[in-house]
Amino acid sequence: MKKILSKKVQSTEEWLRSYSLESLQLTLEHLVNEGTIILDSRSGVEEIELAEEAVTSFEARVSEVIELYQQRIQWLLKDSRKVFGLVKGTKVGLVVDVSGLSDRPRLEGFQKDLLFLIDEQLCYKKQLYCLSFGTEISPLWESPRNVGVHVLGEARQWVQQLAPARGCNLLKALKHVLTMKELNSLVIIMQSCPDQSLEILADYAQQCMLGRKLLVHAVTYDCGSPAAIATVKNLAEVLSGCYHCYTSKGENSDSSDVNLLLQESHKAKDLLRSIKQTFQRHVGVSLISGIADVSTEVANAAIPCFLPKPPKHEGPLIIQTPHFLARTSTDWLKTNGLKARKLNLYQVLAPNAFSPVEEFVPILQKTVSSTLHEKAMTQFEWHDGTVKNIHVDLPILYKYQKLLAKMVRIYEKRINWLSVASRRIWGSVCERRVVILVDISVTNSMCIIHIQHSLRLLLEEQMSNKDCFNIIAFGSHIVPWQLELVPSQPENLQKAWRWVLRLQCSGSRNFMSALRRAVEVDFKEKDKHKSQGLYLLTTGIPDQETHTVSAYVAEACRGFDLHLHVCLFSVMEDADSCGIIPARYATPTETAIVFKEIVQAANGRFHWFGEAGIFESDDITVIVSEMEKAKNYSQKCAFLVESLKQRSGNQPANSFIAEAGATTVVTKEKRRPQKLPSPKPTALSLARMHIKDKHGAEKNTSIRVAAWRPTSAKAEIPPVQAIKQWPQAEKRRKYKPRKQPECSVSVFYTDKGRNVGTVYRNYPKTVCIRKHVPSVRLPQKEEICSSKEWLTKYSIKKLKLELPRLMFGPGCTHQKKIVKSLHKKVSAKYCTIFPSVEINGVVRHLQVQSKELEIYIEQMEKVLLRYLQRIQWLLSGSRRLFGTILEANVCVLIDTSGSMDPYLPHITKELTSLIWEQLRKNEVRFNLLRFAENTESWREHLVEATDKTCHDAVQWVSKFHAHGNTHILMALQKALSFQDVEALYILTDGKPDTSCNLILKEIERLRKQQDIKIHTISFSYVDREANEFLKKLASQTGGRYHCSFGDVDGQLAAHRMLTEGFDDEDDPVFPYFEGDDLKKLTEEVAKARSFLKQAKSLRVLLQKWNINQKDNSVFKNSAQD
Repeated sequence: MKKILSKKVQSTEEWLRSYSLESLQLTLEHLVNEGTIILDSRSGVEEIELAEEAVTSFEARVSEVIELYQQRIQWLLKDSRKVFGLVKGTKVGLVVDVSGLSDRPRLEGFQKDLLFLIDEQLCYKKQLYCLSFGTEISPLWESPRNVGVHVLGEARQWVQQLAPARGCNLLKALKHVLTMKELNSLVIIMQSCPDQSLEILADYAQQCMLGRKLLVHAVTYDCGSPAAIATVKNLAEVLSGCYHCYTSKGENSDSSDVNLLLQESHKAKDLLRSIKQTFQRHVGVSLISGIADVSTEVANAAIPCFLPKPPKHEGPLIIQTPHFLARTSTDWLKTNGLKARKLNLYQVLAPNAFSPVEEFVPILQKTVSSTLHEKAMTQFEWHDGTVKNIHVDLPILYKYQKLLAKMVRIYEKRINWLSVASRRIWGSVCERRVVILVDISVTNSMCIIHIQHSLRLLLEEQMSNKDCFNIIAFGSHIVPWQLELVPSQPENLQKAWRWVLRLQCSGSRNFMSALRRAVEVDFKEKDKHKSQGLYLLTTGIPDQETHTVSAYVAEACRGFDLHLHVCLFSVMEDADSCGIIPARYATPTETAIVFKEIVQAANGRFHWFGEAGIFESDDITVIVSEMEKAKNYSQKCAFLVESLKQRSGNQPANSFIAEAGATTVVTKEKRRPQKLPSPKPTALSLARMHIKDKHGAEKNTSIRVAAWRPTSAKAEIPPVQAIKQWPQAEKRRKYKPRKQPECSVSVFYTDKGRNVGTVYRNYPKTVCIRKHVPSVRLPQKEEICSSKEWLTKYSIKKLKLELPRLMFGPGCTHQKKIVKSLHKKVSAKYCTIFPSVEINGVVRHLQVQSKELEIYIEQMEKVLLRYLQRIQWLLSGSRRLFGTILEANVCVLIDTSGSMDPYLPHITKELTSLIWEQLRKNEVRFNLLRFAENTESWREHLVEATDKTCHDAVQWVSKFHAHGNTHILMALQKALSFQDVEALYILTDGKPDTSCNLILKEIERLRKQQDIKIHTISFSYVDREANEFLKKLASQTGGRYHCSFGDVDGQLAAHRMLTEGFDDEDDPVFPYFEGDDLKKLTEEVAKARSFLKQAKSLRVLLQKWNINQKDNSVFKNSAQD
C-alpha cells in the first residue's frame, strides 16, 4: 500500500474517495467474486471455494488499510488541526466568538492557538477575512484580502488585540460575513452558547447560501456548555458542513473528520471478523464456505455491531416464571446472615464470658481485681473494646466452625446465582412495579445488539411475576414504549420485545428527561403504591451534571418506596473505537463514581459489568462482606483454641501443693483440674504497688511487701520474697510528681511464669501542646451556594489552619517565676533552647520544625489559590451583577424607573446572560417582573426553564424601557403572591418612593404567612441611604445583599495574586466589597494572607536560630578542644 503523505492536505471526504474500502475493492463482495462456485457431493449445496493465499493476501491488505486510517487520525489530531480541525477551502472567512474569554489565562491560550492556526493553515490560503463578535461585530478589513506577508502580519496583530466581550450575537456576525461573496469557506469558532436559537440561525444561513457553494466549518473552543456544543453540531449538519469540538482538559475531542475515519476503520475490522467466521472449512489449500452464509454476511456487513447476534435473537420470547420472589442481598441477609442465624461469635461466647471482678480490700485500702478467673480462663477482647475472661469449650467451638463453613458455602451459592443469566447484567429485580430506562445514545451504536439481548433476558427471566412495567428508551429525546405502566402479562412482554427490536441509536444521553418522565408520569401515584423501582441500563455518563441528577432523584425518592438502580455496561475497547464522542466524556472509573453518587442519593443499588464479567455489584459486595466476617470469626476461634493448648502445655504436673502433712492431690483430667493453684503474690503485689506509686502512693516498696497479709488465715500462699530492685526504680523523679488524673487499673498474671500484665480501663487524658498541620482537600468544581455556607466547610478555621492554634499551645507561653533566694524573677533553664517570638504582646516559645512550617505554607498557598478561584468565579458571567442564584423557584424583579435609563441596555444584556447561564443551566423555575410606577410580570406564575421559555423571556426583556418612579412595595407584594416562590432577587438603583420603614414592616407581615428570602442587588454606588435600606431588607428576610462595585479591580487583584504570588501582604489588595458573598470571601483571603506572612516570618526566624545554634556548638567544641 503506497504512502499518501503528499495528499494530506485533502479533506477527509476527498481522501476517502481514494482510500475507502469500496474504492480499494476491499469489501466482502470483492473477495467472493475472486472465488469459484462448487457443488458439495454429499449435501448437494453450492459452496464457494477460495485459495488460501487469496484470503491471506486480502486480510493483509485490509490490515494495512486499518493502519493507514490510524495514521490519518493521528495526523488530524496534531498541531493546530487538534484544536480547530482541518480548514478546507482557499478563500476563508474566520469568525471568532470572544464572549467566553473572561479570564486572562484563557484569553492568552486562545490567542496562542489562533496564531498557530494562522501560521500552519491559513497562511497557505489565497484569501482571508477576519471578524470577531460578542454583542457587536468587529471586522478586521472591509473585504477579504489576498494572503501575503503584510496581510498575515495584520491578522497576527488582530489576534493579539482580541478582548473579551459580552453576549454572543452569532446571527449578526453571519449577516455580515455572508455578504462576502468571494469566500468559499467559513470557519466559525464558538466559545459559548449563541444568543439566538438554532432554528433562527439555520433558516437564515440556508437562505443566504442558496445557489452558493460555501463550506461551513464550525468549531467549539474549550466550551463546557452542552447546549453550545449541540448547537454547533446541528448547525454544521443542517448546512452540510463539518464540526470540531476541542477541550483543553485532556478529554477526547469530537470531530466529524475523525468520526468518518473511525467508522471506516470499524468497517474494516468487522470485515476481518466476518472473513474468519465465514471461511472456516479447509479443503487442501482452499477455504470453503456455504453461499447462504456468505450472502448473510454480505447483507449484514453494513450493520455495525461488535457482538454477533445470539441464536434466535429476533424470535419470540421464551418466558420463564420465577419460583420465588427476588430479594436484595441486604434483605436476604436479614434472614440468612450470621446475626440472623445466631452465629455471631459474641452470641456464641456470651454464656461462657465473664467480666473481671473487682472488690475493695480493707487491709490494702484499695480495689483489687480477681485473679482466679484470669488464671483459669482465656482473656478475649470483646466487640465493645472491653476484655472478658472466656471459658473455652472445644466441642462448642468445633461445632460453631462447622456451621460457619456451611454458611460460607451458602453465600458462595448466592454469589454464583447472582452472576449468571439476566442477573449478571441487571442484578436482581426485586420491585413489583418496574420501569426500565435504556440508553440508546449514538455512542451505543456498536453495541445495540447487546442492549437488545440484555432486555430479552430480563423480559424472559425476571418480569413475568411483576405487577406492571414499562420501558423508556432515551438518547437526546425520550421514546417510551407505553404511555403508562401496563400489566406484566405474556402478550405485553412479547409486544415490548418486538418494540425493542426496532430501537435505533441516536443523539446524546439526556438521562434527566427520561428520569423525569418516569417519575412524573409512570410513578405519578408513587405515594399510593409500594415496591417501585427504576432500572437504568447505560454505557456512559449522562449529559447533565451529577449534582443536578442526584438532587432530583433524592427529592423524588425521599419519603416513598421508590428506588433507582444503575446497571453500567463497560464497552470493550475495540467496540468503543467507533470514534463517537458523547456530549460529556468520562473514563469508566469516573463514570462509575458518578453513578455511585446518584444511586446513593436514590437509596438504590449499583451494578457494573462488562464482557469480562462483573466488576462491581452492591448485592455481591454485601455477601462478600458477610463472608469476610465469617472468616474473621473463624480466625478468632482458632486463636482461642491455640490459647487453650498453650495453657495446657504450660501447666505443671503437680498443680497444687497442700499444707504440711497433707497428701498430694493429682488431677486425672489435665484439661479441667480439680483445684487451681493459688496466685503468686510477690510479683503481683509489687506490680500493684508500683502502679500505685506512679500515681502518688507510698515509695518504700520493700516495707509494703513485708506488710502484706492474706485476707484469710486458711489461704495457702508461699512465703513472700522481697525483690531487691524493681525495674526503673532508680529513675524515679526526686521531686514531687505532678498530680495525674485518676484511672482504674487491673493487674493480672500472663500465661508464662511470674510475668504480670496490666489493663487500663480509663486512660488519663493527655494535653496536646500543638497539633500537626492537616492536609486540606478542597473541591475542584464550584458549588452553587452562598459564601457563608461555602466557608462553613472550607474556612481557615474549619480546615484547622489557624496559625496560633497550630504553632503555639498552652505550654508554649514564656513565664518567669520568683526565686526567693535570689529575690527576682527567673526564666526556666530550658527556655534558652527554644526560639522566642512576641505574639500580641505575649512572649511565646516556637516549638516547631522548619519542615512543618514549609508544609503549613504549602497548604495555606493551596487554600489561597482556591479562594481566588472562587472569587474569580463570583466575578464572572451573570454572577458579577446578579450574584449567585441559589434557590430552585425564584422571581427576578427589575427596576425600570426613569433613573435606570442610561443603564437599561447593559442590564438587559446581563439579564439575558442570567437567564441562560444560571436559570436554564440549573433548571430553575422562574418568573420576571419589572416595576416603575406600575408593575408588569412576564408570566402569571413560575415556569420551567426550557429553551422555549428562555427565548420568550429574552424577547420580553429586550422590550424594556425606562420611565416613572420607583414603587418597590407594590412590586414586592405582587412577587410574594406567586405560588411556590422561594426567593426574590430585586435589582434597583435608588431609594424607594415610599417610606423605607413602612416597606420593612409590610414585608415582615407578609413573610409571616410564607417564609420567602429577598436578595437585594444594588446598581448604585453613591446613594448610601438606598444601599442601607437594601441591606436591611436582605438581612431581615434572611437574604443576601449584592453590589457589583469594584468588580473590575477585584478581577485585576485576583489575577495579580495568581500570577505574582502571595509574597506581599499589602499589594495587591481587593477593593472593599459591600456585597455579602464577596465581602466574606475577601475577608477570609486577608486572614489567610496574614497567617501566610506570619508563617514565612517564623520560618526565617527559625532558620536564623538554627544557624546561631550551630555556630555556638562549633565554638564550644573548639573551646573544649
